[in-house]
Amino acid sequence: MTLQVSATHTPITGASAKVPVSFSDKAKGYLALTKPRVVELLLVTTLPTMFYAQGFSGLGGVPSLWLMFATMVGGALAAGAAGSFNCYIDRDIDKVMNRTSKRPLVTGVLTPREALTFSWVLTVLAVALLWSVNPLTGMLGIGAIFVYVVVYSIILKRRTSQNIVWGGAAGCFPVLIAWAAVTNTVQWPAIILFMVIFLWTPPHYWPLSMRYSDDYNAVNVPMLGAVAGSRTVAVQVVLYTWAMVACSLLMVPLGGAGIVYTVVALAAGAWFLYEAHVLYNNSKKDLVTKKNAMKVFHVSISYLTLVFLSLAVDPFVGSALMG
Repeated sequence: MTLQVSATHTPITGASAKVPVSFSDKAKGYLALTKPRVVELLLVTTLPTMFYAQGFSGLGGVPSLWLMFATMVGGALAAGAAGSFNCYIDRDIDKVMNRTSKRPLVTGVLTPREALTFSWVLTVLAVALLWSVNPLTGMLGIGAIFVYVVVYSIILKRRTSQNIVWGGAAGCFPVLIAWAAVTNTVQWPAIILFMVIFLWTPPHYWPLSMRYSDDYNAVNVPMLGAVAGSRTVAVQVVLYTWAMVACSLLMVPLGGAGIVYTVVALAAGAWFLYEAHVLYNNSKKDLVTKKNAMKVFHVSISYLTLVFLSLAVDPFVGSALMG
């Protein structure tokens, strides 16, 4: 993979870069490059999918400790590598945006060369660990990194307001990786879960971009929440949320879901839909604020967590509602 970055991606210099940096600060800087909160969210979808795949495949019980360890750590390293590459690519705009002004490449805690080297090391480790599970899992790990780094960060992010729609597909790969790790294949439930996260990403991220619209406009990054009116954004949030909930319920007829998943998917989906419609109603009255936009963002995180926790429990309670 060859990284192509624009001429604006120049090393950040300044007094802070010339001051000796402690080992502790370096370590914290490397950790920050991986975007730990994003990694945590991705792992929330990985382990439950492994549990469900184990039950769906008729293997019973839970995956082996080694399989869970290799998949979870490999997935975390892959997500960390993608986040680190993103920090390297976006270092020119990160220094302008208030939200990202404390990142280690902006403050000078790390140099661009250190960040790039670290990114490649994480990539090699991630692929090696995932490949040790099986080649399909390794290839999916490569695909996840490629989509986030090349498709999203390099090609789409600065060019289209639909950047997060297609680039966000990278965040859907953990369910495919988890399923492939357990079954060495990709089956319908994994594809449905992939699509749930794909449809979840825009209504999750667009309210956040509304909150930080000034930042995105300052660096000419066309996030929909920053470049479109609140009513346009709210309509899209509602439409994607409805599509997401409908897709999640396909797990019942096509994915062997039982009562726990079904009830939680319906209840959490209704909650998310309610908040999306509140945002839309506020937009019609021109009452959208950063606070109520962020409420949808936080609800989206709770929704995904609840649905995937129910997915982990579902194989151990009852049987499939259909089929």
